[in-house]
Amino acid sequence: MDNRYIGVFDSGLGGLTTVKELKKVLPNENIVYFGDTGRVPYGTRSEETIVKYVIDDINFLMSYDIKMIIIACGTASTVALPIVKNMYEIPMVGVVEASVNKAVSTTKSKKIGVIGTSGSINSGKYLQKIKEADRDINVYSNACPLFVPIVENGYADTEVAKMVAQDYLNPLIEKNIDTLILGCTHYPILKNTIKSIMGDGVELVDSGAETAKYVSEFLTDNDMLATARQDKQYMYFVSDNASNFSKIAGVFLGESIDGLVEKIDIENY
Repeated sequence: MDNRYIGVFDSGLGGLTTVKELKKVLPNENIVYFGDTGRVPYGTRSEETIVKYVIDDINFLMSYDIKMIIIACGTASTVALPIVKNMYEIPMVGVVEASVNKAVSTTKSKKIGVIGTSGSINSGKYLQKIKEADRDINVYSNACPLFVPIVENGYADTEVAKMVAQDYLNPLIEKNIDTLILGCTHYPILKNTIKSIMGDGVELVDSGAETAKYVSEFLTDNDMLATARQDKQYMYFVSDNASNFSKIAGVFLGESIDGLVEKIDIENY
């Protein structure tokens, strides 16, 4: 058993959807979360910049007693994880593999759609991983750059969101996909809107939920489950305004974390 913290990071708020799922399936685990709100978004950055940011984020989390790191960011998972995972002697997982495995096992028509940030889609990692699992599957991808600001500004269940989503999703509807990977951890907040457009015939794969299931299985298999909670079971850090983060975080977590968020200088790591 292992009572050390799980370290989770994202470019901003989206990774909190993964934390929410972790708290559901692993209620005894201790979690340190870092949202790089001062340098968000990652999705429009160069590969070199994303890798630099990810190394900073990991170094910050490693300043705590960490047993595993979750890169709860689609962009960082696709662009940086293949580069950084061998730089540290600690288990590290992104949000790609688990969601790909779920999608591959779900599709009946062998037509999978993927939506994500420009960085995630342009990296081609989802396509690569799906084809490695089943070369006969057809993959249709679309970047949805407006989804993140829509979510973070509280417009997830509005007509504005539906109009934008309709435009992004129409090309995937035309391909008759039966499975859609929500390849950014912000996107589960848009589930209702996306489902209303895609219809009941399309299975939505929540990358945060699938990653939480994977982590639960990994910790169980490796005898690393926590049996005792730390005095501070959940800690939240950001690289910009803590109060703004706290206000919006409740939408992602389904609970208030007012007073629990601390700002740090990520450039020191």
